[in-house]
Amino acid sequence: MKANKQRGFSLLEILIAFSILALSLGILLKIFSAGVNTAGVAEEYTAAVQIAESLMAKTGVESRLQPNEATGLENEKYHWRLSVSPFQFTAENLDVTTIAAELFKVTVTVSWGDHNARVDRRQVELITLKLVNKAS
Repeated sequence: MKANKQRGFSLLEILIAFSILALSLGILLKIFSAGVNTAGVAEEYTAAVQIAESLMAKTGVESRLQPNEATGLENEKYHWRLSVSPFQFTAENLDVTTIAAELFKVTVTVSWGDHNARVDRRQVELITLKLVNKAS
């Protein structure tokens, strides 16, 4: 009785193993690149929110709050638009003329990306109300 002892792997087994390895590496690389892309987008959103919050905080502090619009460019990437408009507060049984303060609606929009294509364009918009003493 002659025993046929096989040592090592056959060519078919090696091809199947390499195919599984290639497929697994392809999936892992796709997951890794998606994670890197998501981290980049999150960083851009964080920068845009910081710009918007900074603009909103300066509004009404450096000069008297009044209706106006302003635009600008930050870090050669982020286009911002600041809009200040009067806000009418209405409530029953309230005489608005007796109140010694005015409300203003402050809107800051920060956008970035390719402004010619709608696909890659992203934006953040922050809105708040600011109160100003009428006497000052």
